[in-house]
Amino acid sequence: MTQSATGPSPSPQPARAVSSAPSTFHQIGVNFLETAAMVGGMGVLAAEIVKRLVRFRVDWDELKRNMYRMGVKSIAIVIFTALFTGAIMVLQAAPLVERFGAYGLIGWGAGFGTLREVAPLLTALMINGRVGANNTAELGTMVVTEQIDALRVLAIDPVSFLIAPRCVAMVSTLFLATIFADALALLGAALTSDVLLGVAPAVFFNGLTSGLLGLGDVMNGLVKSVVFGVVMALASCQYGLTVTGGAPGVGRAVNATVVASAAGIFILDYFVSFTLE
Repeated sequence: MTQSATGPSPSPQPARAVSSAPSTFHQIGVNFLETAAMVGGMGVLAAEIVKRLVRFRVDWDELKRNMYRMGVKSIAIVIFTALFTGAIMVLQAAPLVERFGAYGLIGWGAGFGTLREVAPLLTALMINGRVGANNTAELGTMVVTEQIDALRVLAIDPVSFLIAPRCVAMVSTLFLATIFADALALLGAALTSDVLLGVAPAVFFNGLTSGLLGLGDVMNGLVKSVVFGVVMALASCQYGLTVTGGAPGVGRAVNATVVASAAGIFILDYFVSFTLE
C-alpha cells in the first residue's frame, strides 16, 4: 500500500560498462617496458660474454661447430644475394650511364654503393633470417625442455658453453661473409656491365680502383658488419634465453628476434653511417 501512495520507485541506473580491453596508452606503456627490459637484458648478457672472453672461458669446440654451421652452410645464400645485388646496382645505374656516356665511372658507382652500404646490409638481413632465427629456436627449445637448468645442475656455465661461442661465431661469420659478398657483388656488377653496357671488366675494375674509391669505403662496410653481427647475436640469444610458454613461446621468440634484429640493424646503420662520414 505504501508503494501506491508514494508511486513506483525509480528504476536503478544501469551500471556503467567497464571495458576489459587495455587502452592504447596502457599498451604503449607495456610495450615500452618490455622493450626496455629486453635491451637491458641484452646489455647484461653482453657484459657476461665479455667477462668470459677476457678470461678465455669459452668452449672452443662449440665455437668451431657453430662457425661451421653458421658460416659454411650460409655460403649458398650469400652467393646468390651478392651476385644479384651487384647486378641490380648496375641495372639501376645503366640509364644514367648511357645518357651521359659515363662508362668509365660505372665501376666506381657500383662499388661505392655496394661496399659501403648494400652488401653489408643485405648480407646481415639474409643471415639474420637464417642464423639468428635458428639460434633463438635452439636456445628457446633448450629453455622449455629445461636443458639449460640441467647444465647449471652439472656445474656447467651456460654462457661459457653455449652463449659466448654462438655470439663469437655469429659476429665472425657475418664479418667474413661480408668480405665474400663484397667480392661476389663486384663480380656480378662487372659481368652485368659487360652484358648490358658493353663495359669490359678491365674498364670496370679500373674505374673501381682509379682513386675515387679508397680503403676507407671498404672499412666502412666492414665496421657495419661487426656492429650488425653483435646486434644479431645479442638479440637472438636474449630472446632465446627468455622464452616462456612452451612451444608457442618459442615461435613468438623467433618472430620477435627477426623483427627486433632487423630494426636494430637499420637503426644502427644510420648512426654508424653518420659517425663514419
